[in-house]
Amino acid sequence: MRVLAIVHERDAGPGVFGEEISERGVELDTWLIAEEAEPPADPLGYDAVMSFGGSMNVAQREAHPWIDRELELLAELLRRGMPLLGACLGAQLLAEAGGGSVQRAREPEIGWFRVNVLPDAREDPLLAPWAPADGGPSSGSIEALEWHSYEAAPPPGAVALASTEVCTQAYRIGERAWGIQFHAEVTAKDFSTWLAQWRSDPDAVRIGLDPDALRSETEAKIADWNRFGRELCGRFLDAAR
Repeated sequence: MRVLAIVHERDAGPGVFGEEISERGVELDTWLIAEEAEPPADPLGYDAVMSFGGSMNVAQREAHPWIDRELELLAELLRRGMPLLGACLGAQLLAEAGGGSVQRAREPEIGWFRVNVLPDAREDPLLAPWAPADGGPSSGSIEALEWHSYEAAPPPGAVALASTEVCTQAYRIGERAWGIQFHAEVTAKDFSTWLAQWRSDPDAVRIGLDPDALRSETEAKIADWNRFGRELCGRFLDAAR
């Protein structure tokens, strides 16, 4: 089995997803699309494709010409039924490629947030373990690590799987493509790098982010969160097989 990771920034790669992929003996190629004109191999030849986060947004096409190329690729992969998983910016790109839209969220979500897993996730290959029990309309929930100011509106026909009060947090297009707004992949090391650079994000500055408090909270929670991320990735790989 071969997986392609599309990476937009060097500190926003596959993270613990890569660890799970390696442990399972799956081949992982990384394409740093903002720096490398060509992928390691034909993207259509992989068994699954993942797209990760970045500090840019989908509307910044002039500053980041590769965005249009990735949107075209994701649209083609969707048409072909390729197993896909997009995280944060990747989820936004996937939504737009599938006929949805991306817009600024009513407020940023930076830090740890309670994400409600919706009843429609009960039969979902990725999120079923965290969905509410059968027979009840209430949501299950996870506490998720986030860093975003934009949100994805999934395309018509997509299934919403999780949400916060601010926006959709997980969705599925068809049977083989998922977007997650939260950073299930992020390692403690990469998140520490994001925190060190927090002033480069105008929204983090505007909301008065306390990096020391967020760092302490993350140190206490990241091990459990990384276990969740590895399990989620494993379930994606199982579904892709």
